[in-house]
Amino acid sequence: MNEYDIILKPIITEKSTFVKEAGNHYVFEVLRSANKIEIGRAIEKLFKVKVINVRVSNMEGKKKRLGRHAGKRSDWKKAIVKLSPKDKITIFEGA
Repeated sequence: MNEYDIILKPIITEKSTFVKEAGNHYVFEVLRSANKIEIGRAIEKLFKVKVINVRVSNMEGKKKRLGRHAGKRSDWKKAIVKLSPKDKITIFEGA
């Protein structure tokens, strides 16, 4: 499994932007089977930064309805990665 398999996509929302500005934290959707160590190494290798801390959270998919048919979105895993103060990831900066 390589780094591109572990890190699925960045999460860019109001809350993740606030967290980024407040404490140099970045939020990613990651592979459900990945652990903190694998996530940290993948971020370091992909973006050439120094990872200080990784927090993960298993997110439950939302329940959705279309008429009388009920369904559910897929469950997913979120990782909040703290970088050293001198590092930043440019894809979140809009450049």
